Amino acid sequence: MASKEPPHSEEAAHGSACSAVRRQLSRRTHGVDPAGATRRLCIGIVTAPHGVRGALRIKSFTDVPEDIARYGPVEDEDGRRRFELSLRGAAKGVLIASLSGVDDRDQAEALRGLRLYLPRTALPPPGPEEYYHADLIGLEAVLGDGTLVGRVRAIYDFGAGDTLELARPDAPPVMVPFTRAIVTVVEPERGRLVLELPPGLLDDAEP
Repeated sequence: MASKEPPHSEEAAHGSACSAVRRQLSRRTHGVDPAGATRRLCIGIVTAPHGVRGALRIKSFTDVPEDIARYGPVEDEDGRRRFELSLRGAAKGVLIASLSGVDDRDQAEALRGLRLYLPRTALPPPGPEEYYHADLIGLEAVLGDGTLVGRVRAIYDFGAGDTLELARPDAPPVMVPFTRAIVTVVEPERGRLVLELPPGLLDDAEP
């Protein structure tokens, strides 16, 4: 299975909210906007100004970093400001880009740390067996008999495929590989995924 998605510290946790996952790979997106009402996804963050003419260094959270400019105008966190994003180049780990209305270094500096959002509807539908990270965060994780194990809190990729971190009500979090063998059913529309856990996995998570 694959999942699509931001990695500064928070990015690593959510996998990337324009990222997609399959149960082997997921599409990265950084997560849903705080209000939740409009279903917006964070697709990048301004890390620093670049030069003196208003250019910016932007960390992209999309699977293909350059795709951050593919889906139309981006918005700030509360949706009050919209920007046309134009790519100018790339540097180590970031893109060099310009945002409309940002014309000098002082204006660029003021945007340091700005998260960039898109409406969920602006993104292409995930492919078969693919899921946006933001669509997985918050799902209940249950066993086949309906027993609640926990809720998806974060998605990590440590190099061997996506791993779900499940927050549990009265126990430490547990890490679960996002594979077809373990995550047998994914139903975002029902707010849940179904697990078939190997013996001892939950016991190993106990303190």
